[in-house]
Amino acid sequence: MPKPKFTREEALAFHLEPTPGKFEISATVPMTTQRDLSLAYSPGVAVPCQAIAENPETAYDYTNKGNLVAVISNGTAVLGLGNLGALGSKPVMEGKAVLFKRFADVNSIDIELDTEDPEAFINAVKLMGPTFGGINLEDIKAPECFIIEQRLKEVMDIPVFHDDQHGTAVICAAGLINALHLSGKKIEDVKIVLNGAGAAGIACIELLKSMGARHENCIVCDTKGVIYQGRSDGMNQWKSAHAVDTKLRTLEEAMDGADVFLGVSVRGAVTSEMVESMARDPVIFAMANPDPEITPEEAHAVRDDAIVATGRSDYPNQVNNVLGFPYLFRGALDCHARAINDEMKIACAEALARLAREDVPDEVGMAYGRELSFGRDYIIPAPFDPRLIYTIPPAVAKACMETGAARRPIVDMDAYEVTLKTRMDPTASMLRSINARARAAQARMIFAEGDDPRVLRAAVQYQRAGFGQALVVGREADVAEKLKVAGLGDAVSELEVVNAANTEHLRDYKAFLYSRLQRRGHDRHDVHRLAARDRHVFAALMLAHGHGDGLVTGATRKSAYVLDLINHVFDADAEHGAVGVTALMHKGRVILVADTLVHEWPDESDLASIAERSAGVARHLGLEPRVAFVSFSTFGYPRSERAEKMHRAPRILEERGVDFEFEGEMTVDVALNTEAQKSYPFQRLTGPANILVVPARHSASISVKLMQEMGGATVIGPILTGIDRSIQVCSTTSTTNDILNMAVLAACKVG
Repeated sequence: MPKPKFTREEALAFHLEPTPGKFEISATVPMTTQRDLSLAYSPGVAVPCQAIAENPETAYDYTNKGNLVAVISNGTAVLGLGNLGALGSKPVMEGKAVLFKRFADVNSIDIELDTEDPEAFINAVKLMGPTFGGINLEDIKAPECFIIEQRLKEVMDIPVFHDDQHGTAVICAAGLINALHLSGKKIEDVKIVLNGAGAAGIACIELLKSMGARHENCIVCDTKGVIYQGRSDGMNQWKSAHAVDTKLRTLEEAMDGADVFLGVSVRGAVTSEMVESMARDPVIFAMANPDPEITPEEAHAVRDDAIVATGRSDYPNQVNNVLGFPYLFRGALDCHARAINDEMKIACAEALARLAREDVPDEVGMAYGRELSFGRDYIIPAPFDPRLIYTIPPAVAKACMETGAARRPIVDMDAYEVTLKTRMDPTASMLRSINARARAAQARMIFAEGDDPRVLRAAVQYQRAGFGQALVVGREADVAEKLKVAGLGDAVSELEVVNAANTEHLRDYKAFLYSRLQRRGHDRHDVHRLAARDRHVFAALMLAHGHGDGLVTGATRKSAYVLDLINHVFDADAEHGAVGVTALMHKGRVILVADTLVHEWPDESDLASIAERSAGVARHLGLEPRVAFVSFSTFGYPRSERAEKMHRAPRILEERGVDFEFEGEMTVDVALNTEAQKSYPFQRLTGPANILVVPARHSASISVKLMQEMGGATVIGPILTGIDRSIQVCSTTSTTNDILNMAVLAACKVG
């Protein structure tokens, strides 16, 4: 599968638009009236201030301290880029902050300290302690990182965690638990070789020793070879702690008969001969980034019994810190931890290992484009497994409570797990799944409107993101010029530009179109004009003849007009069951609204069919359908002739015996609000509806645009379904990203 790529300009644009940086701060309380302001600031704020002064523990109740982590760096060891300084590290720290939010709903803010003096750094962080519930240290070079973390742990009463050290160690430990489980070995018996005695390497070996690995069985190597007792060259107190009494002097000698290799060093540090000399079922964690000490292909070429992990996402068994730090802090914050101790880290590793051994949900395999099950190529959970949020934090919190590090123990662990499940935004995992499926599909996507810069940028992004081949309908010179103006002049050679003048299939296209239109008032001249001069029709003909796998159009003309043109080639109308379904994403909820494109005024039978088509789209998106037929009345009140068809449509679905939940007619608040549903105990929905079938296209349009403009909802669609080929129609207001999203949906054949 092609690896995604991007240009320098694209990376800069991502950080510049729509606003500079990667996150913003929004209020969680109303700030509209004078009373709101008086409560939020003066004089009302005095009350919680006094309460906290009297009892500092109430800061967790009245402020955001209990869900706020600082990501702090001085930029001396940035992402393998070296010492970029405090300001140069800020994009990375912002990125870490948004990962906290994305994976564990932890609010985080980045702080860059402009000093390389450990004492100044320690004092600055110590003084900020009252603000935060935890401190995540990041990208600080060794050995200063050891000094800084240890001192801060001693002087602060909140968790202090250097992720470069312990994050890697926790995921490494989780993977090793399962690798040894598969090979039938015990940690106290295995010989472990570590290459790389920096922050991550030292943390890995220390955690494994705390889990039972024997000191004398652990050989640590650096650039000067084995760290042995009596060595003086290139040593420090942290390396000396792991010196062993041995005659081994080189990595090659240490690898002979080793059960486990841990690498946090450099590409090529391990040779095939070294792997060949290892014990049976060797475990090789080659975690150097971006390129491992030895690739899985190289290792397996000499040892088919090897279990291999790397730091890369394009190989199985990725040692990815995002599996650890968000959930460690989530569990620690939720019991108001004083620290993150070894027991909590071990609990995290063991919980990750257990999760990898469990049956993997279908949506996870779907997201990665392959079937996942516990084994040599799956010893570490996938980062986008939705179970992580409610599996890892409870294990961490339990360990925190058992070791006395919790200020406020969690009494009801079952209820805690339920709250964790509700914290995550399901839209993120849904979009991730769609993108992964699109990459696996490698669809040849036809972009019909190659004269529009937005479409061209979307086509370039589609191809560079690794989704497949982009076919652009347009004139070569025009496409080249517009790409050049957009700063993507180098992309001209990547795209395939197609038009009636350069295709060898025009004769076949016209014959096909004439056979469809000859009895609809079109002569051969009309057919030639449509096939050779109208890009929408030409693109549809390409798709009909298998010269592309999906089609995206509609960015330059009204959707109804485009749909009429597509109907020349396909049966994309109400009569043949076509339906437009729009996805609204807002505050962690996904709602599908239908029909937003095809049916002007559907009757009850049409509405039932729209519901069925929408349920199919929902399942393609990974949602279990719950359909509500919405109106201004609820179950017959107030009575109205205009609501009658919404009342009858559910009866038709009953007769059809569909396999999804549905109910109606009902108002939107009853459909979406479980509290409102309690007033109607007879209703059949088991939760809030995620599909709203509306009375007519105009009401669908009003609803969607109102949510978009006033509610700030993200809109994807309308998703065209009910056609035997994958076609998606954008709106004229679509951004480049909107067009790309529609292309991804088309690649996945959603609908």
